[in-house]
Amino acid sequence: MTSPANAASAHSPAFDTLSTLLHTRYSCRAFLPEPLPRSTIEAILTTAQRTASWCNAQPWQLTIASGATLERLRSALQSLMLAAAPQPDLPWPREYRGVYQERRRECGWGLYEALGIAKGDREASARQAAQNFTMFGAPHVAVVTSDEALGVYGAVDCGAYVSNFMLAAHSLGVGSIAQAALASYPGVLRDVLGIGEDRSIVCGISFGRADPAHAANHFRTTRADPASSVVWRD
Repeated sequence: MTSPANAASAHSPAFDTLSTLLHTRYSCRAFLPEPLPRSTIEAILTTAQRTASWCNAQPWQLTIASGATLERLRSALQSLMLAAAPQPDLPWPREYRGVYQERRRECGWGLYEALGIAKGDREASARQAAQNFTMFGAPHVAVVTSDEALGVYGAVDCGAYVSNFMLAAHSLGVGSIAQAALASYPGVLRDVLGIGEDRSIVCGISFGRADPAHAANHFRTTRADPASSVVWRD
């Protein structure tokens, strides 16, 4: 039987590449304005399309906004966030409790610290949260939807797709961030982007070239020890 130590030393180049991508990818929160070549976006889409899905249904659809359409979407979302409560197609988590709340807080405070936002400065933290609706200045946003009839299983498949989209983007030097916040106002997304009522809006992915000088892009989250996520039954 191969020992864990021997198995670790026998990784293939493909495994090492995947491991590097997973360890170095981060949520980009500041982008350069220049759009990506269409060929780069299509390469990301071609790779992400290989995502595994329930019964191979491949329920994800993307509506990608750039240019003038993206500017209209930014304007509409920023106006509505000041006047209306979120009404997502898929309900937000009922609550974050225990370790999940601890991790959420660690992420939030770590970002604020990187940006020089003091604890308790609600005005500054609200301004940063509002950056979600500017897509952090990204030149492109992909709105990810699923067939509404597929319910939670369609959303799970879309989650796998989002992860692979971001890894494919990172492999090409493209920054990205998955944003549940962009699903807050589905009516705006449907009006501006022509998304039908038969599609459940899952999230958005803002993407483009990262701004390497921005403090937000030097913040990194932590990960729990894998042992904390596994129960062995031998």
